[in-house]
Amino acid sequence: MKKIISLIVLAAILFQGCVSKKKDSKEIQKVKAHQIDETDEELTVAVYYFPNYHTGDPRNTKLKGEDWAEWELVKSASARFPEEHQPNVPAWGYNDEKDPKVMAQKIEAAVSHGIDTFIFDWYMYEDGPFLNRCIDEGFLKAENINDIKFGLMWANHDWVDIHPYTRGEPQKLLYPGKVSPERFEEISSLVIEKYFKQPNYWKIAGKPYFSVYDVQKFVEGFGSMEATKVAMDRMREKAINAGFKGVHWNLVAWGQPILPVEKAPKNTPELIQRLGFDSSTSYVWIHHVELPETKTDYNYVRDEYFKHWDMAKKDYGITYIPNVTMGWNSTPRCAKESEWAPVGYPFMNTIGNNTPENFKTALQMTKDKLLKDPNGPRILNINCWNEWTEGSYLEPDTINGMAYLEAVKSVFKK
Repeated sequence: MKKIISLIVLAAILFQGCVSKKKDSKEIQKVKAHQIDETDEELTVAVYYFPNYHTGDPRNTKLKGEDWAEWELVKSASARFPEEHQPNVPAWGYNDEKDPKVMAQKIEAAVSHGIDTFIFDWYMYEDGPFLNRCIDEGFLKAENINDIKFGLMWANHDWVDIHPYTRGEPQKLLYPGKVSPERFEEISSLVIEKYFKQPNYWKIAGKPYFSVYDVQKFVEGFGSMEATKVAMDRMREKAINAGFKGVHWNLVAWGQPILPVEKAPKNTPELIQRLGFDSSTSYVWIHHVELPETKTDYNYVRDEYFKHWDMAKKDYGITYIPNVTMGWNSTPRCAKESEWAPVGYPFMNTIGNNTPENFKTALQMTKDKLLKDPNGPRILNINCWNEWTEGSYLEPDTINGMAYLEAVKSVFKK
């Protein structure tokens, strides 16, 4: 009888051991699954970069003088409303971004605060480049360039003389955004050879990212959507011949114009489908949200933009990369002698209450919304690294220091 009892006890112990091992095995699997989830949920944070903060650009030199950069508008800005702080003073000084050491400082700050990619506003017109010394002489020659990725957004919009703009004067067109088919062939080859082949150029699924700001100007240059698509496909073929998997064509969608010469497309979903874009995105929230008050509350603009995000996901039929905007105040581009009134860019309403805390909340809400969508992208972009004269910048100033960059870092811990 004792032997039987002993055998029963031994069997019970062995059974408990098996159960325990199975339980341990399940716990290990859970831990591994959690680790995989964390890896999968890491988001790519891209930030737009506006390259008008260097001296010696040939066009700016001809128009405004050798030593001119848009810092001059930042320095001379004045408050237009109660409780508005102007001028905003850069904590790093009025530095020159065509200097590789200056760009190295920006890269280090970006990477150490959770930013993966700079998307440069890249200007190339029928008669040549504009504002290219920042990327060509500064960024590409920075000693730590390989610490960060970069991509191009072809800012192919008309450039008008609004730096600054005197209210009521005719808006002079300086550089038309439309380019000919022959010129685009040259541009596409240049982009592939000079930028795509850089080891740190940003790729999505093996395809270099190339974004178009004004799709209507793009199509206008070819005369039809059919001819435009042929040119886009030809650039894809060039990229494949250069060793890539193609081109990731991205469209910057906007529902209402900001710049004086902009006209919002009426058929964005059709343009996307017929031209074969791979993804769409936004440059700034106010392309989709009206500002009803002189200082419209930041959280109101955020919530209205989220409605656009939902619409874009539903109607565009392709991947939509969301945007988080830090702020908006274009009054530094208003000439000093002009009385302010909401009559159109740059004399337009602003975003107020865009504190670092509210910006951080918007980042967190964007992250959460992205991760809830199993089929959505794991990418977002931010406006902007340095739109100082439009009141949307992450670079440190003498009031907030690094607070906006710290907000990025706290949400997107790498």
